[in-house]
Amino acid sequence: MSEDEGNDDENGTESVDRDRDRGLEAIRDRLERFESDLEELDTDLEAAETEDDLDVVEADLDAFREELEDLEIPDPPETDDDEDDEDDEDDEDDEPAPEEELQDRYDDIESDLGDLEDDLEDQRGPYAEDVVGEIDGVSGTITGTRWTLEGDEELIEATDDFLAELNDLLGSSVSLPEDREPASGAELGEKGDEEKTVPEDLDATLEDATAAVEDADLDPDEDAETIAGLLEATDDYESAVDDATEWTDLEVREQLRREGFFDVLDHVKDFPPEWHALKVHEKRGNVDQILLAYDSLGSEFMEEHCLEALERMGPEEAIEPMVQKAGRRDQAAIRILGKIGVADDQVVDALVDYVDSNPDLQKPAFRALGEIGAEEAVEPLAQQLVADNPDVRSWAARALGLIGDTRAIEPLADVLEDDEEDRVRASAAWALNRIGTKDAVEIVAEYEDDRAYLVQVEAESVDLSEEPAA
Repeated sequence: MSEDEGNDDENGTESVDRDRDRGLEAIRDRLERFESDLEELDTDLEAAETEDDLDVVEADLDAFREELEDLEIPDPPETDDDEDDEDDEDDEDDEPAPEEELQDRYDDIESDLGDLEDDLEDQRGPYAEDVVGEIDGVSGTITGTRWTLEGDEELIEATDDFLAELNDLLGSSVSLPEDREPASGAELGEKGDEEKTVPEDLDATLEDATAAVEDADLDPDEDAETIAGLLEATDDYESAVDDATEWTDLEVREQLRREGFFDVLDHVKDFPPEWHALKVHEKRGNVDQILLAYDSLGSEFMEEHCLEALERMGPEEAIEPMVQKAGRRDQAAIRILGKIGVADDQVVDALVDYVDSNPDLQKPAFRALGEIGAEEAVEPLAQQLVADNPDVRSWAARALGLIGDTRAIEPLADVLEDDEEDRVRASAAWALNRIGTKDAVEIVAEYEDDRAYLVQVEAESVDLSEEPAA
């Protein structure tokens, strides 16, 4: 190659580099403007007090997003593969390419924009349409369910309470038909089809309630407090309807009555009566009756209370049904297995299945494995000490501490020394103290001057003058 050709190539490369630098500088300027504009939009959103104000901010956010999406960040220039092979060790210390830095800033702006859009939606409403939708939902539940005579009574009482609140808030006068008596189930056949059922009467009355809301012409700004009060009233109403006694509940109660479930009741203090009976059985330690209720009752309300009772009691008799329920990814069942504290094979196998799962299941599974002292889980738990999620690493460390197996000392020591999250390191220190052997506590004692206060606390709690566990 001639000298002139070499100069031409060099000059051409320099020209390309200058053009690249100018383009990146222009993008950098635009990103700075975007960041400044985003701060102003944040300020505007905080100052917005009315729906009209929010509409203006929303339009500005839409325009901002459109302009942001028009900006393209170029990819970094390709590098020679041979040079990469020669400089592998130096690459770790290299500064990121300018394009990568700009892309990170762009991503941060886009994330902050998404947060502002979410905040905008949170500031809107509530609206009268939301109240109407809630009332219609309750009405659908009432008309779509077959109720017992007790259920009719409960629905009438709940509806009266709701209408009282609605009328107080709107100044309206919606009410149930006078002398509305419960009539449901078999009684309907005796009274004839021409007479409306309680659900039908309630449905018609709730249509009047929605009309009252619509006629009030509530403004989301001026009447925000009234709308919020109506939504609270509809939430209470929905809960009361959900708790009302369905026809199928009566059949289950008859089954429970024949099994002696209600024999413990002299009177009904809490409603539904099975809830009261459940409390008495828990107090008396009647696990078989609680499991009977768990198997028999189909309502989510009673299942939840049965599981809560079993979690407080931790009875071994519940192992089999809880293993089955835990296999369906149920967090309450996983917690109950931990409270029972029996590390038999089926329990450990059910829990270990969730060691490498999602955090919602990992948290109770780790805790349960720790509570039952599942030595078989030491290795899979230790593998989670390097998980991406710091919460998972922290939970794993504490579970290993609860198990107390000395095989966990070395991986916990590595976490204490190297983990970037101080709360994870503090969990590792706690776990080593919990294991309590001489080797374990001596490791923790070295961190009295640690940068993290929680780690210092664990280190200062070590008393090397006492003889630790062997």
